[in-house]
Amino acid sequence: MNYELSQRFYFESAHTLARDVDAAPSQRVHGHTYLCEVTVSNPPDPATGMVIDLGFLRQVVERARLGLDHHLLNEVEGLSVPTLENLCAYLWRSMEAQLPSLLRITIRREASGDSCSLVR
Repeated sequence: MNYELSQRFYFESAHTLARDVDAAPSQRVHGHTYLCEVTVSNPPDPATGMVIDLGFLRQVVERARLGLDHHLLNEVEGLSVPTLENLCAYLWRSMEAQLPSLLRITIRREASGDSCSLVR
């Protein structure tokens, strides 16, 4: 039996985006509040009953958050074009070595109703 355990965090960031639809507003520097949820899945450890120590999960999440919060996403090394899809992939790459049981990363922009998930 596997459990899914999640940790949510948010970050505030700005970006620009070259696109065909809504081109002018997207090309200007603009910001969003991003809500991210990181989910791991494993059977519980027989000794502790935990899927993962939440303190450890929070440490991994916080390191990733600090690399994005109040940054211009276009300048974040390794992110590429700052789309929701690329943000999910970037976060996955930044956490997968420390979280081998990583199952899903979901990023939402609540104000605009957008979300994207990357699932193993």
